[in-house]
Amino acid sequence: MQMVVAPTQTASSVPSRDLIMGEPGSPVTSGDPRFAQYKVIRRNGSVVAFEPSKITIAMTKAFLAINGGQGAASARVRDEVTKLTEAVVAALLKRKPDGGAIHIEEIQDQVELALMRGGEHEVARAYVLYREKRSQERAQQKNKSTGKPADVALTVTDKGVAKPLDLARLTTLVKTSCAGLADVE
Repeated sequence: MQMVVAPTQTASSVPSRDLIMGEPGSPVTSGDPRFAQYKVIRRNGSVVAFEPSKITIAMTKAFLAINGGQGAASARVRDEVTKLTEAVVAALLKRKPDGGAIHIEEIQDQVELALMRGGEHEVARAYVLYREKRSQERAQQKNKSTGKPADVALTVTDKGVAKPLDLARLTTLVKTSCAGLADVE
């Protein structure tokens, strides 16, 4: 949308629009020098620069999943995404005030928290479901590339406490229990 000033209007009477995250002058921009000391560890292990605009894009996509195509054009959605992005960035910077590397999962967890705390429960649900779907797709891709099923994290409950299943211990227990039995390998 382009604003045109009529000859009788002064520049100060022109209504201003809210800046979108990443635009010069917006509260949190990717080029902000505060973020130069922060890196993101991706799932594949590579390290990239921290870019808050990617958080904005991810949240906008979650809002679009709920609100449809008009959601991105909505000033309310843009304002909410900007506010939530700022909350996520503030939480991440608070956890590592001197800079450092942040794992992508930490960022995504903070996005989920911000959406829930912001009352955007449907959007948070869409975001969580999308994350789970992508996780399953990555596991399937890993299966195809390695030719074996991906490791599944199993837990057992011992006296009301969930613990990871110790497969080595279980294998040893089964082998010793079956030792000497006929028809058991």
